[in-house]
Amino acid sequence: VQTAEGTKTRYIYGKHREDVREKLAKAIADRDGGLVYDAGNMTVGEYLDRWLNDSVRNTVRQRTWERYEQFVRVHLTPALGKIKLAKLTPAHVRGLYRDKLNSGLAPRTVLHIHRAFSKALKQAAADGLIPRNPAAPVKPPQPRGEEIRPLNREQVRVLFEAASGDRLEALYIVAVTAGLRRGELQGLKWDDLDLEAGMLQVRRTCSEPKGGHIFEAPKSGKGRNIRLTQSAVAALRMHRRRQLEERMYKADLWQEQGLVFPSTVGTPLWGGNLNRAFKATLQRAGLPKSTRFHDLRHTCATLLLKQGVNPKFVQELLGHADISLTLNVYSHVLPDMGDATADAMEAALG
Repeated sequence: VQTAEGTKTRYIYGKHREDVREKLAKAIADRDGGLVYDAGNMTVGEYLDRWLNDSVRNTVRQRTWERYEQFVRVHLTPALGKIKLAKLTPAHVRGLYRDKLNSGLAPRTVLHIHRAFSKALKQAAADGLIPRNPAAPVKPPQPRGEEIRPLNREQVRVLFEAASGDRLEALYIVAVTAGLRRGELQGLKWDDLDLEAGMLQVRRTCSEPKGGHIFEAPKSGKGRNIRLTQSAVAALRMHRRRQLEERMYKADLWQEQGLVFPSTVGTPLWGGNLNRAFKATLQRAGLPKSTRFHDLRHTCATLLLKQGVNPKFVQELLGHADISLTLNVYSHVLPDMGDATADAMEAALG
């Protein structure tokens, strides 16, 4: 067979002559079809390192690369790194997942590890290093649906009252009424807003890799236009005036970057600081401590769906790549929709 290192001789083994004959016929067909499975002595750990640097780096968002790198370094290489890539079997993969679950790792985390590992092994198969993806036949754990804790209408009113006059008041209002992700709010710039027309453009998200902030394309890979509510426009106008006063007060300390919701010196707002400020606002409002900042995005979706807004419009507002995600996440928080559909069917049939 011809490999990247030149011509090599492949040997076929089997317990019986007929087994060898079948394997030989398949190997010759694979060779003639341009498929050469030759991982040599490469180990799983060596391959994963190469995959991270050659196939993943600079092809995905920075946070995604860091998550893949962590999966490889913490979970995959210590457990399976010394096994030869060509000898890796579904049993190895299945055993890894079982060990991780037994050690107390959350099923959702194991599922993420599986997705990353399977992606790497699929690339190895596509490159002709192995004949098939050993992770493909393995069924990963299926975690229960994420528990969401949206606020109701009265709780939103109480939250906004508690945030009145706060430097992040407008951020909370935009989060609830427009459904932006935290990173999208952190990356929002004044150039993205047209307050006269009441429009907002989501063009970027701000992520926090080790040591700083970076601006990237939105999670779905494309931006979106959002029409703002009157309350959001009014809050943003007031926020703009406060920010100009803050910038004048800080003088030389202010680092202007055009951000709508920056830190107290104009630089990107750290997510940890935003979460702490949000928790303090929840405490003032007397709202549940278990409420997360991301639940404001869930609040936006559930309020709209309960008002009868078409799920397709909600999907586009939130920037979900597929409407099935929107329906899967929020269908169980709408128990009254069953009554609505039954009433609609009764009306349709007279």
